[in-house]
Amino acid sequence: MSHPKTRLLALCGALALLASSGCNVVPPPQEDSTRFFVLSGAELPALAAVQAPAGTLRVGIRTVRLESYLNRKEMVVRTGANEVRFEDYRRWADPLDTALTRIVRSRLLAAPEVAQVYAEPFPFDQARDYDVAIDVVRFEGSVGADGKFSANMAAVIEVSTTGSGSRIVSRKLFEAPAQGWDGTDFDRLAALLRADVDLLAQEVASELPEKP
Repeated sequence: MSHPKTRLLALCGALALLASSGCNVVPPPQEDSTRFFVLSGAELPALAAVQAPAGTLRVGIRTVRLESYLNRKEMVVRTGANEVRFEDYRRWADPLDTALTRIVRSRLLAAPEVAQVYAEPFPFDQARDYDVAIDVVRFEGSVGADGKFSANMAAVIEVSTTGSGSRIVSRKLFEAPAQGWDGTDFDRLAALLRADVDLLAQEVASELPEKP
């Protein structure tokens, strides 16, 4: 029979070995694989020469609203008529409504018929000729029944007069042409959706009537 002191030493050694081996099974920290994307490209905007705007229209961007499933950081891929997948590791760096408003405003300012473009909150003392509301109903990658991927955007554009007696003068569904995408290159998906936003802004400009 072993001496109690010998058994105690053996037990302590076993516990120390167990503790040491337990430390070795803790996995090393993993690098965060989340990637973030923006709608703006890498190019810097050119500084235009200071000159009076050629147009006369004063336009307000009242709202740019996204469907609730789109109004999130994760990029969205539609996998069926009623099924979507949220890409946990592929995210938008900016809130989409903010990014869309910024791009549409910039493109409208470049339209020859437009003089000023305001985004909410509107200046209290600044009159506007028309207000624009945009409801985005598609802004995603998608895969069809044939297994082919594409980028898709659709939005409802509403143009109205301003003031207490405001009325809707135009309401139109805009659908950008579907553009092919490989299903894995999310930087490419962001670029295709950015191109769709440029087309949306052109459509908004075309829906603006002449100055009332």
